[in-house]
Amino acid sequence: MATNSVKRNVSSLSLISLGAGGTIGSGWIYTNSQFFNEYGAGGEIFGLALAMVFAILASLSFAELSTMFTRSGGEIVYGYIAFKKPGALFAAWTLLGGYLSALGFYVTASSLLISQIVPEIAVGPYYSFAGIKVHYLELAIGVAITLLIFAINYLGAHLTGRIQTILVIGLVVLGAILVAVGFSQGSFNNFWPAFTSKQAPLPSMIRFILPAMTFMTGWESVATMAEEAKMPARKIGLIVIASIVAAGAYYIVVLLSSAFVWPWQETAKMQMGTIDAFTAAGFPILGTVALIISALGLLTSFLNLFSASSRLILSLARGHMLPKPLAKIHPKYGTPTNALWVVLALILSIGWLGKGALVYFLDMGGFLIALAWAFSTLCLFKIRKRYPQLIGGFRNKTLLWPLLGGIAALGIALITVTPKTDYSLIWPYEYVLLGVWIVLGAVGVWWGRKIPVTDRDLLGDTIMQDLEKHDISGN
Repeated sequence: MATNSVKRNVSSLSLISLGAGGTIGSGWIYTNSQFFNEYGAGGEIFGLALAMVFAILASLSFAELSTMFTRSGGEIVYGYIAFKKPGALFAAWTLLGGYLSALGFYVTASSLLISQIVPEIAVGPYYSFAGIKVHYLELAIGVAITLLIFAINYLGAHLTGRIQTILVIGLVVLGAILVAVGFSQGSFNNFWPAFTSKQAPLPSMIRFILPAMTFMTGWESVATMAEEAKMPARKIGLIVIASIVAAGAYYIVVLLSSAFVWPWQETAKMQMGTIDAFTAAGFPILGTVALIISALGLLTSFLNLFSASSRLILSLARGHMLPKPLAKIHPKYGTPTNALWVVLALILSIGWLGKGALVYFLDMGGFLIALAWAFSTLCLFKIRKRYPQLIGGFRNKTLLWPLLGGIAALGIALITVTPKTDYSLIWPYEYVLLGVWIVLGAVGVWWGRKIPVTDRDLLGDTIMQDLEKHDISGN
């Protein structure tokens, strides 16, 4: 018979691999052609650096809260403790939207990478979205890879973590090779001047922060999967921060090496970014290495976000904000099986949009993730106020830095929904997507209004005891 408890079988190495490896996705290594063209190499690389700083500041809230409340769902749990059901639903709306935006892109991105090696799959019958062809064979291969990711997640977090660790080791080794060759054989003159004539440097960097938010997401899964971590709580908070630093540094040095090895203005005219840059520079084998990095990054991010999304659904179902059967845990594998099926269905329902929706997915995901980061800061302040003596394994000495992270994230989110600026979402497509997601969120709130949340089911006995012991409000 299935229980409602997941298994604690994720090691420290597996958790940091899930966090860092899950943040290192795939699109960044070949979409830099498009982003170099729009914002220049400096706009993308320095924009990523700024996004990493914002992510680190925002993560300080997650780092503290994840050691206080080691429960599947992460920010859903924090949102509920701070603001009851509306807080939990808002956290779920932002994080699930951000994660599904990335996951939907991966369905056809996986076959896009394969088509670079086997061009024959990108022929035959097709349909178009946003002016970009999606061949049916490509879509079928992408769906098959999605089913493989689902199967790995279904068979347990321990297996997912072990596979993730192996993939991350591969990313590190291959990335080091690219960086060593790029800097030793390239030139600073290929990188500088680093900006386009389309935009001034500062707007270029700020505008790129939005898609960079999606590139920098994935580390939140460390908090989301904290209940399954087999380690002291303090380590969880440190791994949250370490995951961002590792992933951000990896992005920056690999992209910078590609801008050194070949003039970025030429790369901006190509199709596959870093992959084409190393090939054009006379290192075709390293072009293949970059392609392999992209494939490994896609798999690590795919595995991670798939796991994290299912735990968000599990948390909502535990609290009766989704149908209770979605909280079912497999008796052998310890995974939320029904929640995993829902994630699979949601991904496939948007994955058919294909490569033409790449920028839409990234921008939408970035906006929602920025809101989630800002909301975590608000949760930390509210929980600190009500439970001042409740201390986890990681505690910020001052709330100034988390506050700055939250303000920066909120500012980015607000700027992007302000029409007709250099930083706005793309009209009308991205505003339509946002509108659809808002409607779905409103339907979720309406549907769940009359359904009572059972605190103990959502939070668990240990957290409930801690809250009752330290609550100074008298409630």
